Amino acid sequence: MLARLSFVREHRGEAGVQRVLERLSADDQRVCSQIHTGGWYPFELNERLDDAVAAEMGMGDKVFLMMGEKSAEQNLGGPHRAMLSEGDPHGLLRRAPQIYQMYYDTGRRTYERLGDKKAVLHTYDAATVSRHDCLTVVGWHTKAIAMCGGVNPQVRETKCRATGAEACEYVCEWE
Repeated sequence: MLARLSFVREHRGEAGVQRVLERLSADDQRVCSQIHTGGWYPFELNERLDDAVAAEMGMGDKVFLMMGEKSAEQNLGGPHRAMLSEGDPHGLLRRAPQIYQMYYDTGRRTYERLGDKKAVLHTYDAATVSRHDCLTVVGWHTKAIAMCGGVNPQVRETKCRATGAEACEYVCEWE
C-alpha cells in the first residue's frame, strides 16, 4: 500500500495523494494515512485504495502494472532486498512461495522452471482475488526479473481466478 501511495506521489505530488485519500471512507483514510512497512491490511482495503488510485490516475489497467513495478522496486530495493538474485531471475522466482506469504495471508504460490529463461508461477486458494491485484502481480514480477538481470522480461497471466480459472497462472520469460 505504501508503494501505491508513493506511485501517486511520484506522478501527481502530495495533492494527488490527498485526492486519492479523499475518495476513501473516513475509516479507510485514517488507516491509509498511517500505513507501516510490514503492517498487515485487509485485501478489501487494498482494493478500495486501488480503485481510488485508478480513478485519480485515469490510466486504465496500465496503472496496475505500473504500481506492481513500483512495489517491486520499492520492496526489493529496500526491506526485501535479500530476495533478489543478481544475475539469476530463477533465484528470485524460486522464492515465489515465500514472497507470496509476505504479501498474502491465505493461499499459496508455486514455481516451476520451464527452461533457462522461462518459468511459470501458479497462485492457488487465495481467499480473495481481483483482476487489478493480478495485474500488479504481473508488473511486480516483470520488474523483479529485470532487477535480477533478466533482459526484456515479459510476464503474461494466462489463467486468472478472477475470470473463473482454478488458479492464476503467470508465465515469466526473459532474454
